[in-house]
Amino acid sequence: MPDSTMKALCKPAARPGASLVQVPVPEAGPGEVLIRVRAASICGTDLHIYNWDAWSAAHIRPPLIFGHEFCGTIEALGPGVSGLQPGQLVSAEMHISCGRCRPCRLGQSHVCQNLEILGIHRDGCFAEFLRVPAANVWPLDAQIPLRYAAVLDPLGNAVHTVLAGEVAGCSVVVTGCGPIGLMAIAVARAVGASLIVATEPNPYRRALAETMGADLALDPAAEDPVPRVRQITDGGADVLLEMSGHPLAIQQGLAMLRPGGRASLLGIPREPIPLDLYGLLIARGITLQGIFGRRMYQTWVEMTALLRSGRLNLDPLFGESVPLEEFEHAFNLLNQGRAQKILLFPGGVPA
Repeated sequence: MPDSTMKALCKPAARPGASLVQVPVPEAGPGEVLIRVRAASICGTDLHIYNWDAWSAAHIRPPLIFGHEFCGTIEALGPGVSGLQPGQLVSAEMHISCGRCRPCRLGQSHVCQNLEILGIHRDGCFAEFLRVPAANVWPLDAQIPLRYAAVLDPLGNAVHTVLAGEVAGCSVVVTGCGPIGLMAIAVARAVGASLIVATEPNPYRRALAETMGADLALDPAAEDPVPRVRQITDGGADVLLEMSGHPLAIQQGLAMLRPGGRASLLGIPREPIPLDLYGLLIARGITLQGIFGRRMYQTWVEMTALLRSGRLNLDPLFGESVPLEEFEHAFNLLNQGRAQKILLFPGGVPA
């Protein structure tokens, strides 16, 4: 069993930054599992929390251990837990649904109306140990690399967005090449997209987009991508995967679709966006989908199958791996605009 206290990265107060603190190790209660965190990944949401922007001020109530992308091994089982074993390599769905609201009753718990998220509403994974409901734990094959196992949460977002409609044999536009946009490129390539075009103003991320499998990466700040995409796709792409939340990217993305195309929007705008609903959507018969989180647990089944297939290459995404104590260095790198995933290791970086 672990010691009575553990290291944890905490947002102690409503201000920028974070603090490495010693806190009590949580105890697995009835129906819960205690997990020893092997590796945790920094998400864009974590960067918002670290920098303490307007979104964080509206949603986070310090003190809080943040972080919600991780993998680890089961340390202990709470009373009433079966089907899991200490020592198992696992990750977890960090969205906790109520099971009672209408979406939950309809099998749509990913849009639960009483949703709580570990690392946002409850203590998260930037710590040596994490307590999770047993129903949310996802056992992993031992052959899945630790770096992949640590990013299943954002990979699930990408898989959900890509597989929300037909992709095989389709032309696909990805607007916004942060980590999840880059993952979406890799997923679309793995499941048989015929052509993938990415738009991204950051040159570093554009280069990564092509490394991840995009056939073409365009700079929307240097040229209007709409006529280019319409030309090479014979009138417009079949699928838009919108990952940026940027008003111009959303409007350009919709304009790049062919009539009857599908638009799946995961990017979160910072403010309301005016749209020509008739010209962009209604008159062109566009199917518009809002994407939130992952389907519980359909998406987990799908991405596990993709990883087992060996066709999904995420290696270009990964940058530095650092011990939890060097969190400031990791967040500083991300604030410089690097799209790579940086892994934090509470127990020290493996040899």
